[in-house]
Amino acid sequence: MKGIIENRDTFLNKIAHQLGRTPTKNIEQPIWQYQPQDHVLKDATQDELVAVLQEQCLNINTNVVITNTANLADALQTVVDSFGGRSVITWKDERFQKYGLSQLMNEQWPQANIDLYVWNSAQPEENIIQAEKANIGMTISEMTLAESGTAVLFSDKDKGRSVSFLPEKSIILIPKSTIVPRMTQAARWIREKMHSGEKVASCINFITGPSNSADIEMILVIGVHGPIKATYIVIEDQ
Repeated sequence: MKGIIENRDTFLNKIAHQLGRTPTKNIEQPIWQYQPQDHVLKDATQDELVAVLQEQCLNINTNVVITNTANLADALQTVVDSFGGRSVITWKDERFQKYGLSQLMNEQWPQANIDLYVWNSAQPEENIIQAEKANIGMTISEMTLAESGTAVLFSDKDKGRSVSFLPEKSIILIPKSTIVPRMTQAARWIREKMHSGEKVASCINFITGPSNSADIEMILVIGVHGPIKATYIVIEDQ
């Protein structure tokens, strides 16, 4: 359900009066002569966008693995092993089954002594406890921005944001078809969803690699408020 703005005109008219201005109505959106946001990587193919993403990930200390659905389970297992295994927390997301990961997650991981916890909306406190102690958090990107190396994550009752924040390492699955040039396309996509009445997540996270901060004396520190290591697994899904 869309929110309703009440008494907006009254509020704006009062501000205009206090400023000694005449209230303005029916303002048309300007048409700018230059719109670089629509031209950056405009004609790039998906393969070219993947290349841009890979190059940017070098700058944000993020490893990129490219695979297909047939080899995804093996690729994921390799990344999990490189991160030390032990424990993984994931969303409750049907896409894991779609990508053929059910056997790995539900059968092979327990046999390999890797604890798997799936986000449970009925146990909010337990979710946080499990996210805090998990070695790896695994999520799926809704849209990925090649220019900045940013994964867009939609949270909901089955997709807690703590999965990408609290574990020490992060794995984000990125369907190749979701890769777009930059923030322009993501903002437009979200706006179109809202205008069409489609339900949009109340919390949308833009994740750009592992946690980074250079607030103190411009010295880069990784892992201050999130994962210290991150890997994107790009899935050839086209």
